[in-house]
Amino acid sequence: MSNVGTWMQRVAQDWLVLVLTGSGAALGVVTGLQFLPFLLLSPLAGVVADRVPKRWLLQVTNVAMAVPAVVLGLLAVTGQVQIWHVYVLALVLGVASAFDAPARQSFVSEIVGPDDLTNAVGLNSASFNTARIIGPALAGLLIAAFGAGAVGTGWVILLNGLSYAAPVLTLRALDGAALRTPDRVPRRPGQVREGVAYVRGRPDLLLILGIVFFAGTFGLNFQMTSALMATEVFGRGPTEYGLLGTFLAVGSLAGSLMAARRPHVRHRLVVGAAVAFGALEMVAGLAPSYLTFALLCPLLGLAALTMITSANAHLQLHTDPVMRGRVMALYMMIFIGGTPLGAPPLGWGGGARGARWTLLVGGAATVVGTLLSAALFLGLRRVLTALRAPGSLIPRVWDDQAVARARKQLPETGPASAATHCPPPPRDRGGTVLRATRPTSGASNAG
Repeated sequence: MSNVGTWMQRVAQDWLVLVLTGSGAALGVVTGLQFLPFLLLSPLAGVVADRVPKRWLLQVTNVAMAVPAVVLGLLAVTGQVQIWHVYVLALVLGVASAFDAPARQSFVSEIVGPDDLTNAVGLNSASFNTARIIGPALAGLLIAAFGAGAVGTGWVILLNGLSYAAPVLTLRALDGAALRTPDRVPRRPGQVREGVAYVRGRPDLLLILGIVFFAGTFGLNFQMTSALMATEVFGRGPTEYGLLGTFLAVGSLAGSLMAARRPHVRHRLVVGAAVAFGALEMVAGLAPSYLTFALLCPLLGLAALTMITSANAHLQLHTDPVMRGRVMALYMMIFIGGTPLGAPPLGWGGGARGARWTLLVGGAATVVGTLLSAALFLGLRRVLTALRAPGSLIPRVWDDQAVARARKQLPETGPASAATHCPPPPRDRGGTVLRATRPTSGASNAG
């Protein structure tokens, strides 16, 4: 429920900015501010999630997200809201959300056993990302019901503030003894660096992160692109804007349910879904009418949720438990934290060149970025080998496929390197390498 409420507030904030300023550039700024903390704080948030009990941490973060929602809602309802209020409180909400996301994502593995982890991860990912679609749809409908002005938007934001009571009470009601809590990572320096090094040593994780970066930065800006298309291109109001989100939700629900049923997630599924999403987004940018655009929204939601849910599930299922918090923090940093990089220029471009431009550029960037990530992973045919380098952010070395094949033929008794299997040359006490000499006949006959 809180996920839906959070996305309701983000859409309501965007609509409030349009009411106060009517500026696409200001819309891009507020979108960037609410996601900027993911870019700056996610590595630290991942370390906190691995150190601190997640059940307690999630209660704190939910309360911290409720406070700015209630404050902004009261300011809007009373007619006292100004644009700088929206900027500041969007940033505060983003800080709390940055610490909440990695703990929430990695908490799933503590609730269910290994046999149910695949399905649970899929359902949790589906819930999180479905809320990203349902929230905007519900927000649009409620804004239309309460009134399209600042006051009506304020009531929607207040509802989000109240929604955080549900997860707080649920977390308090959980039986802590029944949770599968892993050993907490002890506090020591360099833990952020360890998380980065772990990801850099996993080419499969690098592929997924590359795809979600381009999709999250340029493609998944529905709260902004849908608002611009509904108002500027088709000349519609908040009701029609809300319906666009509803149509997106139809496809997203189908995509989430399909993802939850998959026992395994392959790279090709993430790549294919990302390419399909980018292509559909470009087609939507060329839609000649509101009806055509609305009919494309379910397909957009299906492709988007298939891509996001599959990427999320792959990361959690293929990451060591002690590193899961930090890996998911990096995922959220790249996926959501990339929005501040893409939203402002897309918002400016939408204001200067038209709303269609935001969809065309966002879709094209998603397709190109996905293909580049896949080419790097599949075309180069490289493997990663561990390299001990204390204090280095790159604890590995790249080897080509021929070296990898030769390494597989060596006995598994030591590090995976041919050099390590060769005994060192004999040396005297001074360290000088001794030359091999041919034994004399006398020596050969001895014994």
